[in-house]
Amino acid sequence: MADKQISLPAKLINGGIAGLIGVTCVFPIDLAKTRLQNQQNGQRVYTSMSDCLIKTVRSEGYFGAAVNLTLVTPEKAIKLAANDFFRHQLSKDGQKLTLLKEMLAGCGAGTCQVIVTTPMEMLKIQLQDAGRIAAQRKILAAQGQLSAQGGAQPSVEAPAAPRPTATQLTRDLLRSRGIAGLYKGLGATLLRDVPFSVVYFPLFANLNQLGRPASEEKSPFYVSFLAGCVAGSAAAVAVNPCDVVKTRLQSLQRGVNEDTYSGILDCARKILRHEGPSAFLKGAYCRALVIAPLFGIAQVVYFLGIAESLLGLLQDPQA
Repeated sequence: MADKQISLPAKLINGGIAGLIGVTCVFPIDLAKTRLQNQQNGQRVYTSMSDCLIKTVRSEGYFGAAVNLTLVTPEKAIKLAANDFFRHQLSKDGQKLTLLKEMLAGCGAGTCQVIVTTPMEMLKIQLQDAGRIAAQRKILAAQGQLSAQGGAQPSVEAPAAPRPTATQLTRDLLRSRGIAGLYKGLGATLLRDVPFSVVYFPLFANLNQLGRPASEEKSPFYVSFLAGCVAGSAAAVAVNPCDVVKTRLQSLQRGVNEDTYSGILDCARKILRHEGPSAFLKGAYCRALVIAPLFGIAQVVYFLGIAESLLGLLQDPQA
């Protein structure tokens, strides 16, 4: 029904639940994606996603997901709820949504989410990339000691630098750059998130529609899951070049001899010149593996109507 009201709180709760479950499943791969994207030619610490994960576990232990859960959950909640809100507004005339209107709804969702996404990504990238910077410095220090000692094994290992916390990073950014510091890379984040949502939401809706039996009101949950996975991975790979640029711009710490960037065009130009076109696909495999289950799980949460059930129990505890 075109005039059916949507429950915005329920949509936000469903998006939050989906974010919690999804991030718990895929946060190690997301960490590998960030480190691979930030790695520049000539200072390579990791050769692949599996190599990155193995080395990270060996040197840093099992990396906690608490920060990712805290930061990513509101982003997913806003994105999914905003898309439903805009689709509802655009279908009030009773007509079936055209592809253009579906893309407009996705555009609105992607634009809304950057309010949360940009500071979230700023903090997440610093935390995830800190281990790569430390590993690179450790390797270079060991090489320097070997050269100074004529190839002899270094006797003393330099102590590891303390890893920053999200609270510490936030405080330092606010002190040194103000609120604007948390929104560094806003343009690049928009350049990634708006096209992603423009691709993902219409593609999911149409794939989900294809799997709906003629006699049913909605598609089975497994169809929604698969449609979310396929649409998510396709959109993730499509915008990966923008994600590489965004990750580089938002990284505050640089490894030895790594490029610095003054903006989106400068970053894209230097990546193309120094690393070649293939650099824009760094981490694409990881990103597809992260996004596919995240959005597949999100659609299952929506299908099950978990938030609607919880809100219904709260409103009618006797039921």
